[in-house]
Amino acid sequence: MKLTMVGTGYVGLVTGVCFAETGNDVTCLDVDEGKIEKLKQNICPIYEPGLTEMMERNYKAGRLTYSTDPKTAYTDAEMIFICVGTPSDEKGHTNLQYINSAADDIADAIKQLGPDQKPKVIVVKSTVPVGTTFHVRDRIRERVGPDIPFSVADNPEFLKEGDAIVDFMKPDRVVVGIEDERTGEMFKDLYDPFVRNGHPIFLMDVPSAEMVKYSANNFLATKISFINEMANLCEAYGADINRVREGMCSDSRVGHHFLYPGLGYGGSCFPKDTLACIMMGDKAGVTTQVSNAVHGTNQRQRNLFFKKILKHFGGEMGLNGKTFAFWGLAFKPRTDDIREAPALTIVRKSLGYGVTCKGFDPVAMDNVKMEMGDTISLHEDIYETAKDADALIISTDWDEFKTPDFEKLASVMKGKVIFDGRNLYRRQQMGQLGFHYYSVGRQPVMPS
Repeated sequence: MKLTMVGTGYVGLVTGVCFAETGNDVTCLDVDEGKIEKLKQNICPIYEPGLTEMMERNYKAGRLTYSTDPKTAYTDAEMIFICVGTPSDEKGHTNLQYINSAADDIADAIKQLGPDQKPKVIVVKSTVPVGTTFHVRDRIRERVGPDIPFSVADNPEFLKEGDAIVDFMKPDRVVVGIEDERTGEMFKDLYDPFVRNGHPIFLMDVPSAEMVKYSANNFLATKISFINEMANLCEAYGADINRVREGMCSDSRVGHHFLYPGLGYGGSCFPKDTLACIMMGDKAGVTTQVSNAVHGTNQRQRNLFFKKILKHFGGEMGLNGKTFAFWGLAFKPRTDDIREAPALTIVRKSLGYGVTCKGFDPVAMDNVKMEMGDTISLHEDIYETAKDADALIISTDWDEFKTPDFEKLASVMKGKVIFDGRNLYRRQQMGQLGFHYYSVGRQPVMPS
């Protein structure tokens, strides 16, 4: 099948490359000429394990092409996937300017092809508020008139950064919102290679498909906020959240996924989608108490963790002149995404109190450099990062942080203090090693 991806960001590029991997002819379209030139050189703009190799293989085979020319990209495409960014403000209001621009470009292209063309399917792949796909349909129809045939669909993505290739190639489910049977059959053909493991393709109405993504992400965000609230209770009453989690999650009704205490969720999906549900509720006059609580709990979690730092150093005045080392700057491991990263929240708070901040992350440091400039010094080694630090703050649970050389760590640090936002280490071990150790949902370790 001939496909076009509008936008070569995370969703558009991963989707296009994976579709090409199963034999489809895919054109990835973007307005950024520099980005397209790099893609033609197989330079991947994002960190995603396995993606560069798949790009190279499919580009060499001729199944994957890159373009800045809408006419070329749209003329032969049977299905056009809109995968552009949908940024939102702090209240969850979604900016649809890129969606609208893509819709207008598509409309202009298919209008020139005339009424005798085979109907194209225009697919909204971006995460958008309920009703946006019909908004795209109506916007295109108004621009092309009544005689140009096309149909629309919504096909939400469920990609975890760091595991996107596996998620796409072996999905738990495929969700598609459609208006007609022909479009549904095309999606069945397109996704057939990916669901031969027996996982379902759900064909449903368009508004329901749009709502599935928000509902799923909001629920997962709820689990994260819930376990952090339980962790805070454990800390207050002397319980150990790790042991509580073991006992709780062994219940098959509860399960283990997304129930890890820490600094809260970040990234591009959970914060934005939770706020979007709140916004949609406000717009429709529907109370969203749970979503509001989830968002509030998540934001407070970072502040509560920072209060531990303040308390240890004797308050705000005690931070001035201190040096903090940060291990992990991305919002989670296996990605270079720093959007809404808890680490950067704590870095900014620390800087505000006169702290010198040093940082290391295996893949996210280029993005941190662009975001933070020289306000944080970045290092290529975990021990160099920790050198002369008054405290080490662990914000992301990369594997290489899990079993460091603690004797070497203690020898390079100025103070033997660790604030572990991911509960990587055993409390008993930290006490034996002589560290002041703070974690989440567990009592602090205070060596005598």
